[in-house]
Amino acid sequence: MVSQVVAEEKPQPQQLLSKKAGCNSHGQDSSYFLGWQEYEKNPFDPVSNPSGIIQMGLAENQLSFDLLEEWLEKNPHALGLRREGGGSSVFRELALFQDYHGLPAFKIALARFMSEQRGYKVVFDPSNIVLTAGATSANEALMFCLADHGDAFLIPTPYYPGFDRDLKWRTGAEIVPVHCTSANGFRVTRAALDDAYRRAQKRRLRVKGVLITNPSNPLGTTSPRADLEMLVDFVAAKGIHLISDEIYAGTAFAEPGFVSALEVVAGRDGGGADVSDRVHVVYSLSKDLGLPGFRVGAIYSTNAAVVSAATKMSSFGLVSSQTQYLLAALLGDKDFTRSYVAENKRRIKERHDQLVDGLREIGIGCLPSNAGLFCWVDMSHLMRSRSFAGEMELWKKVVFEVGLNISPGSSCHCREAGWFRVCFANMSAKTLDVAMQRLRSFVDSTTGGDNAALRRAAVPVRSISCPLAIKWALRLTPSIADRKAER
Repeated sequence: MVSQVVAEEKPQPQQLLSKKAGCNSHGQDSSYFLGWQEYEKNPFDPVSNPSGIIQMGLAENQLSFDLLEEWLEKNPHALGLRREGGGSSVFRELALFQDYHGLPAFKIALARFMSEQRGYKVVFDPSNIVLTAGATSANEALMFCLADHGDAFLIPTPYYPGFDRDLKWRTGAEIVPVHCTSANGFRVTRAALDDAYRRAQKRRLRVKGVLITNPSNPLGTTSPRADLEMLVDFVAAKGIHLISDEIYAGTAFAEPGFVSALEVVAGRDGGGADVSDRVHVVYSLSKDLGLPGFRVGAIYSTNAAVVSAATKMSSFGLVSSQTQYLLAALLGDKDFTRSYVAENKRRIKERHDQLVDGLREIGIGCLPSNAGLFCWVDMSHLMRSRSFAGEMELWKKVVFEVGLNISPGSSCHCREAGWFRVCFANMSAKTLDVAMQRLRSFVDSTTGGDNAALRRAAVPVRSISCPLAIKWALRLTPSIADRKAER
């Protein structure tokens, strides 16, 4: 009897991966990230590539590196891993395994710096700080702590596009947009919160909290105290959490200034005892100090259970001991941090004003802002049609014809077409001038001095040069399912 051997079907490559690895919910095909890809293919350099794309989609603070470098030159012991005064080496201590609670000296220095950023109106207890590898890890860790798979957080729009990745991809949490409008400067209202809460219930989602960015990314505005009080009242009434992402706290350069959610909680009757264990702050040194590459983030919470759980989770994304040692010395220098914060804010304001004035001369307006490393720019009058398709058509022109990578409002879940986030702190003043010159030439050549002419023009749209072009084109306007989810 001849045995019959049946050949097993060879599994496809994607079948060898987990469902999570193979799913397409990471968000990398968002126009926010696609713009970065195009910039990386053709980056601007004033000497070697003057016609390249200028990166205006990256909220990076490069305005005060000289201040940090000057401090390092004066304090070589910190970088040389020696005790202050040129003492003994701490290399062996730092090279060995460190408790994932973090170096005590660094947590003490970070707590003091966070208090300084808030005018000492809030006092931070180092024992309530959980160190993470950047704010991305901090936000995700809080999602794991506070929400189960399928639970939801309400987030006011427009919001940082990376949240679709940071909060949802691995945790399985859901985001329900709180729709804000330009009618009141995109400020969140109680009516909008109630509407989002009802929509979540209609989808049978359990709402576990509200997440805000204050100062706002992408608006570049600080949350007024009255708005924060309303938000705290809302979470108190619903018995849910509030996460306040305050990574831009030190960038507020003009009135009304920055008010922390913790300051509002402390000002409530009874010191906010009814809600204090459900308000959590995320912070990092990526924006205020311009150190995103150091990967230093933090969660602050007075909820012992949250601190305990988040500390365990932090073992998957620790801050290196060398980094903590260096920053403990830097942040511990009170005279330096005081002068740095003041000068950094002055420089941010100066560069902000350069962008706003340059856009105004071209005939482009911005939402009035007082913080952040970007402006929320209204370019709706430059679109051929007041629609998301018109917004994406204009975005492609700006990226490919003008050579500026900016972020379209639709990537931030803005419901009003024509808004764009434009960053200004990751380049020199001369490069920003080049960007404004390019934009002026584009507007003038397209409109002939009359912006209304742009709507009548029939300029061919250049196709995007990446493998995701077809899928991306289908995502230019939110799908029916996406719109239903956001209603």
